[in-house]
Amino acid sequence: MPHVILKMVAGRSEETKRQLAEGLTEAVTGTLGCSADSVSVAIEDVAQSDWTDRVYVPDIQANPTQIYKKPGYDPFA
Repeated sequence: MPHVILKMVAGRSEETKRQLAEGLTEAVTGTLGCSADSVSVAIEDVAQSDWTDRVYVPDIQANPTQIYKKPGYDPFA
């Protein structure tokens, strides 16, 4: 029962979020071989000004072994 939590900079439309959730569901079901009924997707909007403190530091920098695709940016550079 995969549950995907996606954090992104705020500003996308509800329709864009719905499309993204559908695409993520397709990727999960195609990769894991599970049914779409077992997948849930949550999207959390984060203000650009809060990104480093609310996402980068606690979720990316503090958990390097859990990051399978690293970002190509450094907010401290």
